[in-house]
Amino acid sequence: MPDRPEVTAAEIARLAGVGRAAVSNWRRRHPDFPKPSGGTEASPAFRLDQVEQWLRAQGKLAELPLLERVWRQLETLRDPDGPAAAPLVTAGAVLLLLHRDPAARTDLATQPDTRLATALPKALRRTAAATLGPDAPATLALPLIAGATHLDLARLLADLTADTAPATAYGHLLTRYAEANPRLSPPIPADTAALLAALARPDGPAPGGPAPGGGETGGGETGSGETGRTVLDPACGTGGVLLAAAPAARLGQEADPALAGVALLRLALAAPADAPGPLPLDVRPGDALRADAFAGHAADAVLCRPPYNERDWGHDQLQYDSRWPGRLVPPRGESELAWVLHCLAHTRPGGTAVLLLPPTVASRRAGRRVRAELVRSGALRAVVALPAGAAPPYGVPLHVWVLRGPQPGDEFRHVLLLDAATGADEDRAGLPAAVLAAWREFDTAARTGAPLPADRPGRSRAVPALDLLDDETDLTPARHLPAAPAAAAPDLLTALRGRLGAELARLADLDTALPAVAPAPAAGPPQVSIGELARSGALQVHSSGQGAPARPGGRTPLLTDQDLQNGTPPSAATDAADALTARQGDVLVPVLGGEGARAVHPGSPWDGAALGPRLHLLRPDPDLLDPDFLAGQLRATGAGRRASSYASTTSRLDIRRVELPRLPIERQRRLGEAFRRIAGYEDALAAATAEARALTRALTDTLASGTAEPA
Repeated sequence: MPDRPEVTAAEIARLAGVGRAAVSNWRRRHPDFPKPSGGTEASPAFRLDQVEQWLRAQGKLAELPLLERVWRQLETLRDPDGPAAAPLVTAGAVLLLLHRDPAARTDLATQPDTRLATALPKALRRTAAATLGPDAPATLALPLIAGATHLDLARLLADLTADTAPATAYGHLLTRYAEANPRLSPPIPADTAALLAALARPDGPAPGGPAPGGGETGGGETGSGETGRTVLDPACGTGGVLLAAAPAARLGQEADPALAGVALLRLALAAPADAPGPLPLDVRPGDALRADAFAGHAADAVLCRPPYNERDWGHDQLQYDSRWPGRLVPPRGESELAWVLHCLAHTRPGGTAVLLLPPTVASRRAGRRVRAELVRSGALRAVVALPAGAAPPYGVPLHVWVLRGPQPGDEFRHVLLLDAATGADEDRAGLPAAVLAAWREFDTAARTGAPLPADRPGRSRAVPALDLLDDETDLTPARHLPAAPAAAAPDLLTALRGRLGAELARLADLDTALPAVAPAPAAGPPQVSIGELARSGALQVHSSGQGAPARPGGRTPLLTDQDLQNGTPPSAATDAADALTARQGDVLVPVLGGEGARAVHPGSPWDGAALGPRLHLLRPDPDLLDPDFLAGQLRATGAGRRASSYASTTSRLDIRRVELPRLPIERQRRLGEAFRRIAGYEDALAAATAEARALTRALTDTLASGTAEPA
C-alpha cells in the first residue's frame, strides 16, 4: 500500500481537463514530469502530490474539490484484501476528534509530523473511549501508528470541516462511498428512514412535521436518549435508520465489521459536541441471525431493512432456535420472514417493530404458515405498500410491515392494509404524512377501543384477521381493498380531457415557434472544453459529490437527478446550511448524462433549489457564456457521447471533457434563444404525454371495473 495517494494517466487527464493523449505527450516532452511511483509498465501510477505540483507549475491544474482530495486519500489507505469501508472508520474517528475537541484543528495545523505521529493516535483513542465507552477504540480498530497518509488525511478533514459540520462531511463521504461501490446495498433515503422511525415512535411528530434526527446529519438530535426508549436495528448498515430514530438509546448490529464502525461513528457525530459521554450507542459486528449480539434483549422499537433473498441465512443451524414461535421454522427460501421473527423476538410486549420488505414476502406460498401465525397471534398490525422509488431497489414497490410485541390480554384482531402507492404520482411529497396519519388513527383505535377508521376504497382498510387466514394468507394490500367508487368517473374523465386539450393547444402554439434551420458554413468553429473554460474563469463547475441530504420537513427544495431528467419540480427538501442552491443563469446537468441539462430562469421550479446527489451545476459568466447556449450544447447527443466514462455498466458524464464551439457572445445568445424554444417544446410534449397517459389509464380503469359502458 503506497504511503501517498497515487493517480493513473487517465486520472491525471481528468485533473487537467484534457485527453489521455495529452498526458502521454507531456511525459515525452517534459523531462521534469513526475516519474512513476507504482502500477505497471502498461498502466503506471504517479504520486498525486507530485502531479499536482507539476500541473500547477505548468498552469494546467483543474482544481480538485477538497472532498475529492479526501476521497483519494481514503482510497490510498484502503487495503485491497480488507473491507472497502475500513478507511471510513479512520476518517470518522478523525472527524469525531474534530467534533468533540475544538483544539484538535489547531494542533493539526501547527504541530510537526514527528509529534503528530505519536499524538494523533492517542487523541483518536482517547476521544473514542470518552464518547463511546472504553471498548470503542478496540472495536473500531483505530490505527496505532499515524503514517504520512494518516496525517495528510487528518489535515484535509480539518480543512473540509472548516465551514462544514463534521457530521455533514461524513455524510458526503458516505455518499461518495455508495457511488464508488454500486454492488453494495445502497442506503435507505433519509425520508424513508424517517418514516420507518416515525411509525415506531408512539409520540412522534405530527404528520408532515420533521422527524428528529431524520436527516443525513441527524439535525435536531439530542444524543442523550433521555426519553428512556431503546431502538434496535439488527442489520443497520451505515446507520441511516438508527440516525432517524433519535432521541433514544440506539443499538445496532451489522455483518460487516467496518460498516458497524462507520454506523457507530456516524451516530456519535450526530450528537452535540458537548453531549456527556459515553453516549447511549452500541453497534456491534456480526450476523444477527447466526450470532445474535443482543440475545435476550427486548427493545421498545426495532427498525430493520434486512438483506433480501438470502439462501444461506442459517436455516440448518437454527432449526431449534427460541426465536421461532411454536418451533415454526421459516422455510429456507424465506430469509426475510426469519428477520421478521428475529425482530419480533427483540420487541418488548407492547413495543413496535417496523421492517422494510420486498412485496413478494406478503404472498409467497412457502411463507404462508409463518404469515398466518403472525396474523393469528395479533403481532402483525399493518402492511403498507409504498410506491416504487421509495428505497432501493428503486424499481420495486416495497412494503412496510408494522408489528406489535404481543402482551397478555391483547385481544385486538385487525390488520391495517394500506396501499400508499395509489395516487403517489400526484402527491409523492405528502406520502409520509398520509401513511403516518392512517397508521396513528388505526393504532389509536386499537389501543383505546375507539371505532376503527372507515374503509377508504382503493386506499386502506382495517381487515379482520379471520378474513386473512385462508389457504394463502396473502397480505398484499391491493388484494383486500374495496374498489374505488365510479360515481365521479364522468366528471374526472371530462376534467382529464380538458387538461389534455389545453396541453395539446399549447403544444401546437409552440410548434409554430420552433426555429427554422439553414445550412451552416462547412468549416466549424474551434472547440473549447468546459475544463478550459473553468480555468479561464468563464464559468464555475460544482459537482454532485457535495449533494445536500434530504430531510423531512426541510425548508429548502432539494433537486434530484430524476427531477431534472423528468423536468419536474424538486421532490424532496433539505435544511442543510451549506447546501449549494441553483439561481438564475445556472445550468444543471445530470451526472449520468447531459441530455437532461437545463438552464435556470426566473420562475423556474429549480430556481433556489438545493443541489442534490448526482448533479453538476455550471455557473457561467453571462458576459462570456450564454446559459441557454451552454444547456443546449450539453443536451446534444454528441457532447455526451464524446465525454462519457463508464463504471461497470453505468455511463457517467465527465463534465470537464465536454467540448463547446468557441463563438462570440452575440451568436451564443441567438443560438441560446433557439435552444430555449426547443426545450420549451420538449417540456410541453412531456406534459401532454403525461396527461394523455392519465386519461387513457382512467378510461381503461373505468371500463374494466364494469361501472361504465362505451357510449
